[in-house]
Amino acid sequence: MLKKLPLPFWTIALPVLAWIAYISPINGLGIFDVVILTALLIGSVLAAVHHAEVVAHRVGEPYGTLLLALAITTIEVALIVSLMLTGGPETTALARDTVLAATMIILTGMIGICLLVGGAKYREQEFSLSGVSVALVALIAITVLTLILPNYTTSTPGPVYSQVQLGFVAIISLVIYGAFVLTQTVRHRDFFLPPGADGNEDEHAAPPTSKTAWLSGFLLLVCLGIVVLLAKALAPDIEKAVINAGAPKSLVGVIIAAVVLLPEGLAAFAAARKNRLQTSLNLALGSALASIGLTIPAVAMVALFTGMTITLGIDMKATVLLLLSLFTIMLSLATGKTNMLQGVVLLVIFATYLFTTIAP
Repeated sequence: MLKKLPLPFWTIALPVLAWIAYISPINGLGIFDVVILTALLIGSVLAAVHHAEVVAHRVGEPYGTLLLALAITTIEVALIVSLMLTGGPETTALARDTVLAATMIILTGMIGICLLVGGAKYREQEFSLSGVSVALVALIAITVLTLILPNYTTSTPGPVYSQVQLGFVAIISLVIYGAFVLTQTVRHRDFFLPPGADGNEDEHAAPPTSKTAWLSGFLLLVCLGIVVLLAKALAPDIEKAVINAGAPKSLVGVIIAAVVLLPEGLAAFAAARKNRLQTSLNLALGSALASIGLTIPAVAMVALFTGMTITLGIDMKATVLLLLSLFTIMLSLATGKTNMLQGVVLLVIFATYLFTTIAP
């Protein structure tokens, strides 16, 4: 008799098949090749979500959501840096477009869906106001300093920082993100626990064994790694489709961010459906902070060492939408309770962002 696997078979098989497909000489199959890689990419994303939930259940909040945010953001950084190094001068705005897209997707798309679904099912959902306030303070500061301030500096013409300014912004981004992680995991961990959980978020189900959690942790990295490699392999086809459709090239950054954030988005959605909005917000706001706080320093180091100029400042249209998103999020999460209306408004802003990206 076969020994029962500690995890569902598909969560192990799909990423393995994805790696085999990636390293196999299947190029030249045209649209069939793209369909296979896309299907395996989606399967790997779903497997990553499952493994992330297993690990999060074992280590508890907020460590589980922090682990997933760090893992996915590290993969995002690796993808952006690799595309920058191989793409040349044409990728100077890729980091800006991807970080902006990730921030808008998280603040309006991911949180909007969570509030809408949670509000529709439970009418009102509660969360820890202290934890959300801490995250928003850090997020607003780091967003303005990295994406808006470059438009108003005078050392270098255009929406770019000089080398000295870029180095300084990289350092303060790490400082803000490091202070947030310290607050989340050490100084005020209780701020990020679900209300009434008393530090025990696993009260309804037994946590997995250490062996299962370690296996899921390893498979999570395997899944995230192949997600990035497949996204990079499909990037030329994505860019070609965007150009053929007559859409702006900035849409490529939106698509890359959406693919990379898909595991977190599905995990946040699942948590909201289970009335665990605190977990959803930990994932969303932590991911937004990690996306900026790690990506900007990484691309800054690449730019400083290679002499490449990177464009960080966003245009006026994007500035208006970003500030509107931050203001709406602040109001939506100001009372410790949420409902459907807030989710609808955030999703409308997200739809506006997507529409004006395609039809500027």
